[in-house]
Amino acid sequence: MLKLKGKNLKVKKIIDKLIELFPDAKIVLKYSNNWELLVAVILSAQCTDKMVNKVTDKLFKKYKTQDDYVKADPKEFEKDIRPTGFFRNKTRNILATAKIIGEKFEGKVPNTMRDLLTLPGVARKTANIVLGNAFGIVEGIAVDTHVRRLANLYGLTDHDDPDKIEQDLMKIVPRKEWFKFTYLMIEYGRKYCPARKHDHKNCPLVELLHGE
Repeated sequence: MLKLKGKNLKVKKIIDKLIELFPDAKIVLKYSNNWELLVAVILSAQCTDKMVNKVTDKLFKKYKTQDDYVKADPKEFEKDIRPTGFFRNKTRNILATAKIIGEKFEGKVPNTMRDLLTLPGVARKTANIVLGNAFGIVEGIAVDTHVRRLANLYGLTDHDDPDKIEQDLMKIVPRKEWFKFTYLMIEYGRKYCPARKHDHKNCPLVELLHGE
């Protein structure tokens, strides 16, 4: 319990600092409806949001409705999303998901964690992002690559599995900050503490947590 309390205090310091640094942190993927949000988040796996936005700028003009994805030619779709990487898997998942949503959910992106997790290519990270941004429903913390790396770097978890990291974070991050926490960590990872080699001494959180 004492160990957990120490992590609670640490994460509070981290969140306060990150809100100070990034008061407007939010999702940067571009979309105009819930379906496009889901597509963009699936495409963002192992890909930068910047590249996803570049690809979806053309994709969303070409495939205007969800039904367009159901009718899409897989080989052509693979070419359309190729720059995002893992394009064969992503094509299979997105086109299958479009069909399932049309048949099982009356053409609407589902608004529960349980239903979202039945869709191909959707794990808890994607589901959390869609629920929070599309429906204002917060059931957990989306653990992307930045959150995963920084949570380990700053001793907020000892795990590498995203689901276990999420469980650790949900114990120490105040519930009212669950949704924003992901975007604060992403902004920090991009601006101050990227995965590539750099001088950690210049990272604001290192100074904040120095001596802990």
